[in-house]
Amino acid sequence: MKKSLLSIALTSLLATSAFISTQASATGIEGLSANVGVVSQYIFRGIAQTDTASASAGVDYENGDFSVGTWVADVQDGLEVDLYGSYANELDNGFGYSVGFTSYQYTGDFDTQYNEVNLGASYEFFSVAYSVGTWEVEGGSDQDYTFLAVTAEYEGFYATYGTWGDEFDGDYVELGYGADVSGFDVGVALIANSKELNGGIKNDESLVFSIGKSF
Repeated sequence: MKKSLLSIALTSLLATSAFISTQASATGIEGLSANVGVVSQYIFRGIAQTDTASASAGVDYENGDFSVGTWVADVQDGLEVDLYGSYANELDNGFGYSVGFTSYQYTGDFDTQYNEVNLGASYEFFSVAYSVGTWEVEGGSDQDYTFLAVTAEYEGFYATYGTWGDEFDGDYVELGYGADVSGFDVGVALIANSKELNGGIKNDESLVFSIGKSF
């Protein structure tokens, strides 16, 4: 019987998680962590990156309020490789804030490169993320964009509204739930985006399942 792509990805997740767990334990570096995961479809900020399942893996290092990391995901026609760093802090009154930078790089012919500055704020159940970035267009003029997301979260349930601005356009709503099941992070999300984020054809809805493991 031919295995589905999701079944193959889940098998790879279990094997990779065992390998990374062993390696992470062997390093013994304080502040170093790793993660692996699989989603039934990779959708980022309301935009579908794949039509099928996608596997990912990342490594992060934290030192006090500073952190750096990298994350790699399968985008069918190559790999997405993210490089990021940030400073985050929470005041005594519970108000949190962060500032950082992210670079999205791609192999293959999937895309070119995005670089952005990230700002964030949070208080109790609510958080706001704002990014200002530039898409480096191959053979054309670079395009500037902004992205704003507002999220409310309570006991694993969350709701996010995200909207693009400047030279990009479109918005989406994401409703989801996540929980720890036997040491794995399991989640489900319903994502509804505007036609601008779906190739200008029509509004679209997607149900996405995810499973991951952190070490």
